[in-house]
Parts: sequence; C-alpha cells; structure tokens
Amino acid sequence: MKYDVTALGEALIDFLPVGKSEYGATIFEQNPGGAPANVLTAIDRLCGSTAFIGKVGDDIQGRYLRDVMNNLAIDTSGLILDPNYSTTMAFVELDENGDRSFSFARKPGADTQLRKEEVNVDLIRNASIFHFGSLSLTDEPARSATLYAVEEAKKAGVLVSYDPNYRAPLWPDEATAVEQMRSVVPMVDIMKIAEEECALLTGESKPEAAADALLAQGVRCVFITLGSDGSMLRTKDVSVFQPAMNVYAMDTTGAGDAFCGAVLFQLANQGITKINKDNGKRILKFANIVAGLCVEKHGGIPSMPTITDIQDVLGW
Repeated sequence: MKYDVTALGEALIDFLPVGKSEYGATIFEQNPGGAPANVLTAIDRLCGSTAFIGKVGDDIQGRYLRDVMNNLAIDTSGLILDPNYSTTMAFVELDENGDRSFSFARKPGADTQLRKEEVNVDLIRNASIFHFGSLSLTDEPARSATLYAVEEAKKAGVLVSYDPNYRAPLWPDEATAVEQMRSVVPMVDIMKIAEEECALLTGESKPEAAADALLAQGVRCVFITLGSDGSMLRTKDVSVFQPAMNVYAMDTTGAGDAFCGAVLFQLANQGITKINKDNGKRILKFANIVAGLCVEKHGGIPSMPTITDIQDVLGW
C-alpha cells in the first residue's frame, strides 16, 4: 500500500482540563496526543492515507491510542505495545488565551524505547513523505531508531519532513536540545517550525533570517507558523506570507500539528518542486484554516477539522 505520509515518534495521552470538581480540584479529560500522531490524524481527517511507527505501553492508555488510530484508518502495523514501559502522559494547563504549559509523565515513556530493529521500514519506503519530530531524539534507543528511519527514507527517495516541536521539560537542558534538534536539519527536505523556535534552531530570531539559515543547510522548503499573525513559506525561489484565519482560540493544543498535517497532505499530492508564489499562498491559506478550525470549539472540545469543514469555509 502507498501512503501519503508515514510518521515516526510519540503517541501519548494529553490530559486536558475540563473544569473543577465541587471541591475545587481540576478535572482532566483523556485525549489522544503526541505531535507525529496528531499530524497523521489531521491528514486522515482530510482523507489522506497514513501510517504510524512508534511504541506505547501495553496498558490502558496504549491500547486506547491504538484503537483511536485504527478507528481513524491510520495503519498501525508499525505500532508496538510494550508491556515493560508505560505510555507517556502529558497534563496540560491552559491560560486565559488558550495557550498551554505541560507536565509530563515519561520516566521513561514507552515512546523513548523504540529500537532500530523494530522500525517497520516498508511503511517508510512506501510513503510519499516520512515525518518525524524532535521528541524521539531526546533518549536512546529511540534516537538511533529515528536516525535509522531518516536514513532509510533518504535511500528510498522519500521526502523527509521534520517538526522540532520543542518541549523543554523533556530535555535534560537547553544546550542538549539545541544540539540534537539541529543535528538532523541537513537530512531534511521539509521543515515546519514555530516562530518561537527560530532562535533555537538557527540562532536567528527573525523568521525570514531563520528560514534562510535552514535553506542554507539543505532544507528545501521551510514553513514557519506565526501564531495569530499567520504563517510564511520560504524556498530558495519563493517567499510568501498568509494571514491567519480570524478565530476565537479555545485551546491551541494541536494547532501546530494541524497546520503541519495540512501542509504535508498537500505536498504529498503535488510535491515540492512545483511550489511557486501562487500555489504557495494556497498551501498556507489551507493550512491556516485547518489550524484555525482546530483551536475553535467543536462540539465542546477542540478537534482536527474534516475536509468538509474546510470546504465549508472555502466555499468549495
């Protein structure tokens, strides 16, 4: 089977606050999460074909994540349930603007224990794009497994996509994070970063300069999300900006992953060699809408929008 995108990395549980008990304690709701898994979910909701490679615990949370992916039609033949480690959990706190802070239970989490020999290489070779993030670089053996997967993607001529997705609590220190997050950049074709990650990844705080620094290292296509201001795209020949969709943000959890999934969904079908100013703006507009709808309130909770939701906004 051919896949639009195969992703490797963490699948975890986001426990999101949904209210207070009568005694004033915060009530948390179990939600599937993990950036690579979220990206695939966004693509699946847009009717793309996807596969996941990673490890969760053979526990209540891990089996729940597997069932969610199966129900979404994400190929889970590369997902391993390990009885020796627990599924990683993240407890999320929201401020008045819907922005998040995280507390993780990952000491170690099953996602860090994926071994090189456990990587289902066929799922990579049969994809248009292979996607990963930096959290699988925080610990061994998952770091070596990730680098092996990237190498296999390059050998197979598969486009490699990378979202650093910096989470400070999961690294021993910022210097280690910077070293590891930057180490893979020369192997990457497509990068999506947030504005606040520019300096970490390049030493340049301005998005335009950061994008140019990444392009100089061999990245072919750079997407930078600018929060409520919108997003930008740069290649060696194209530089475009697109304003954000005007929404009321209930919860920004998953917004960057929704944007990334929307970008990869489009690039899996058109490639990156044909990007010009016009279709670059269309790519950004589509991805901004997907991210915008994600942070709005749908049926009481934030969620990845469907292709029908996008068509309604665009008037297709």
